[in-house]
Amino acid sequence: MTFIFFSFTSDIMYEPLKKYIEDYSGEAISEEEYEMIKSAFTPKKFRKKQYLLQAGDVSRYMAFIIKGAVRQYSVDDKGVEHVIYFGLENWWAGDRESFTMLTPSRYNIDAVEDTEVLLTTYDHLDQLKNSIPAIGKMFTTMDQRSYIATQKRIHASISLTAEERYQELSKNYPALLQRFPQNMIASYLGISAETLSRIRKKALSK
Repeated sequence: MTFIFFSFTSDIMYEPLKKYIEDYSGEAISEEEYEMIKSAFTPKKFRKKQYLLQAGDVSRYMAFIIKGAVRQYSVDDKGVEHVIYFGLENWWAGDRESFTMLTPSRYNIDAVEDTEVLLTTYDHLDQLKNSIPAIGKMFTTMDQRSYIATQKRIHASISLTAEERYQELSKNYPALLQRFPQNMIASYLGISAETLSRIRKKALSK
């Protein structure tokens, strides 16, 4: 797969990442560390519907989203899409298993809106972890929150009704309902678009 994107540079682009690292690590980033971080990330723009990753390719980049929206999904043998993840500003995007193990990804990741990201490689992240303590602490916090979110999603998929899953999503991540099309939300919830439409109409009528 070949990326088709536009390069751009601006120190302002790195400020959200700096704040994210400081928030998740609880530590301030020095100017020297900030320069190291900036050198490890490359700003890129993706047009709407453009792929960040295609199934079968190795995920060689992790993306920190500065602006825009992406989705991660697989496609089954019948051509049905199954969305497993949405990404918005200040979220990460990438297939972490493929990124870490260098194995072909089973997922596609594409831009649902025109999107601006900061891309980094495994080697660059590894260097930052070994050089900047705040990076390691950031990933520890990320892993903890990801584990909790995964547990909640598994619980919801086996224990909650379709309506309850929608209510949970609406309560915890209202921005997703505003930024992503209804068919993608339905796929993420594991229900049909028709079922989601009925649930939304019922919710609006209350």
